[in-house]
Amino acid sequence: MAEREYDVVVFGATGFTGQLTAEYLARSAIGETRGALAGRNLEKLEAVRRRLAEINIACAKLPLLQADVNDPESLRTVAESTKVVITTVGPYIHYGEPLVKACAEAGTDYVDLTGEPEFVDLMWLRYHAVAEASGARLVHSCGFDSIPYDLGTLFTVDHLPEGEPLTVNCYVRIGAKFSGGTYHSAINAMARLRHAARNASERKRLEPRPNGRRVRGVAGRPHRSAEAGGWIVPFPSIDPQTVLRSARALDRYGPEFTYGHYLVFKRALTVAALAGGAGAGIALAQLPPARDLMLKFKDPGEGPSHEERERAWFNVKLVGEGGGRRVVTEVSGGDPGYGETSKMLAESALCLAHDDLPSTSGQVTPAVAMGQPLIDRLVAAGINFRVVEES
Repeated sequence: MAEREYDVVVFGATGFTGQLTAEYLARSAIGETRGALAGRNLEKLEAVRRRLAEINIACAKLPLLQADVNDPESLRTVAESTKVVITTVGPYIHYGEPLVKACAEAGTDYVDLTGEPEFVDLMWLRYHAVAEASGARLVHSCGFDSIPYDLGTLFTVDHLPEGEPLTVNCYVRIGAKFSGGTYHSAINAMARLRHAARNASERKRLEPRPNGRRVRGVAGRPHRSAEAGGWIVPFPSIDPQTVLRSARALDRYGPEFTYGHYLVFKRALTVAALAGGAGAGIALAQLPPARDLMLKFKDPGEGPSHEERERAWFNVKLVGEGGGRRVVTEVSGGDPGYGETSKMLAESALCLAHDDLPSTSGQVTPAVAMGQPLIDRLVAAGINFRVVEES
């Protein structure tokens, strides 16, 4: 990549998660990292810059870049000015594509925090080849979707024998409130299941598969698990898709790799309520009047209070087996949706901008693009990766 004016640009810096990401960078990187803020409203960007200057006086001189998803030329200018773009502007299926296009064409690395499978599949179909040609790395899901599971699985696999069939089961516990943005993304995803299925099918048809290796996900069924310590429910989110894509790309996952992904609950009643609520939500999301009404329940920019975020937590337990060995690992941290997500997103961008990484391009997962260097960064930033048990 030719020398760029900036190392990292935060696009959507005036939004809830965008501000948290900018604050994290102000505390940990600005000064050593050449940063800038981008968005459509300069007045709001100036207000963010003033707040950042209270954290780090060097932020008083942060450049402000006016850019809008409806103005391709402004996005091209942003992409060509920097090594990496961070974007927090969602729902991505509605607002994300123009920036992906600009970065893919400019050879600029891109990170987001999307949990929208349809968007990720669509961007692969449209821009993976473009990014491969330009050298851009398009790395989706660099927040709570899907860093703990993708890097947690890599961490687990690295503690198992090489060249052996491996199995990893992932058990997720969360104590946190979700945001308006997450809620809107979920409702929109429910409404677009047929679109998502078509894109996923087309990607599966076109995307190369590993030769001589087998990678598969297992859905399982809801049941009480002594291993997980509660009732487990298969969770068909973007996270297992990300893990399986990493496994297909990396030979270290062995000749045969099997992955299961589960949410853990204390009570069966919670599982039943979750299943009923999801079914009702999917049904109602197909009806435009009902969908519009549901979307009014939460504003996209709405998030939990500082006190609620301080009490939030997550814990991911991974059980890996293969070659006669068994290892239990854990990835854990604080507020998953905001504090830790902004940290993961910012550190992903810094890793792409500054670290010595494998040569990759196109749409790649966090484990493939960054792997151990990103784990090292996250551990230094306070997110726990540890081995609990080995046998």
